[in-house]
Amino acid sequence: MTIAQKQQQLTTKLGGFKSAQDRLAYIVGRGRAAPPLEAGFRTDAYRVRGCLAAVWFVAQCAQGRCQFRADSDSAVVKGIAVMLCEFYSGQSPEEIARTSPDFLAEFGITQHLTPNRRNSLGKIWESIRACACAHLEE
Repeated sequence: MTIAQKQQQLTTKLGGFKSAQDRLAYIVGRGRAAPPLEAGFRTDAYRVRGCLAAVWFVAQCAQGRCQFRADSDSAVVKGIAVMLCEFYSGQSPEEIARTSPDFLAEFGITQHLTPNRRNSLGKIWESIRACACAHLEE
């Protein structure tokens, strides 16, 4: 699935909720449904710096496609991280580098988060983008 198709799918899903609380509950549910990272990845080496909540991020790029996984000790932050990782996983570094998650603001995702959670969303996006940019030349 292309990133444009994923964006349309996520836009449709989020647009179907009547309130910001319903959208947030959906995001938290996605985080709770995602398997936790293995203990070997829940270390300082994989920790996303600058987040108030503990967030661990694992990135892999092979054969022109990137894969991302994340975990957090905060249900909301884990949901956001999982949603972003699922959205960008399977895409080429070029597609990732040119597609920001700004469209989430349309659904109040960023506006209804606390400043610390918004910061986490930004830090996770920075981590995803940095990995993609590091693999642009491959």
